[in-house]
Amino acid sequence: MTIDFNKGEGLVPAIIQNAATGKVLMLGYMNQEAFEQTEKTGLVTFFSRSTKRLWTKGETSGNTLKVVKMELDCDQDTLLILVNPTGPACHRNTETCFDVEEANDSYHKKNFSSFTPTQQALQFIAQLEQTIKDRRQNPVEGSYTNFLFNKGINKIAQKVGEEAVEVVIDAVAGQTETMKGEAADLLFHLLVLLETTGTSLAEVVQVLKERHRPRD
Repeated sequence: MTIDFNKGEGLVPAIIQNAATGKVLMLGYMNQEAFEQTEKTGLVTFFSRSTKRLWTKGETSGNTLKVVKMELDCDQDTLLILVNPTGPACHRNTETCFDVEEANDSYHKKNFSSFTPTQQALQFIAQLEQTIKDRRQNPVEGSYTNFLFNKGINKIAQKVGEEAVEVVIDAVAGQTETMKGEAADLLFHLLVLLETTGTSLAEVVQVLKERHRPRD
């Protein structure tokens, strides 16, 4: 990746996009050192134009941006960085820097109905993944998700195995209605397991995409 830092006097804009939902989260600037630091650590690092120093997103708040993929535009002077956020991207504690939480809710209510059933399902799974991440960062008393996190990876992995077996049993028996519930439990516990191991759903999907690329 050859980036043209000269056009912007040593800086290039970096558009940050949620890899799971496609939502644009924020815009920052990188110099050569910030880009190299981002590549090295896997966490988005910017160059602050006000303080004239490098800063890693989340270094004080804990709301880091884990890099999934980086792309360069056709002019080689703008970066698009797909990330897995660990919390709100904006300093206002909202999901993005381009709207407030209320606007997000209004937008989703307005546009969600236009999605196909499959698109709605994928959107919900992406939101569920984000909720699970938030539970890990901000525990809630009485939360089943936090109960699982407290039990540890062995318990979570066990639950994934148990739910997978239940899905198989119902499928073989032709009990599709009860299988739906077991499949829902399997998806939930799998998302919790992915979060526990520091793996994003976007990374898993990327593996699927690689496997299904046309062969020469």
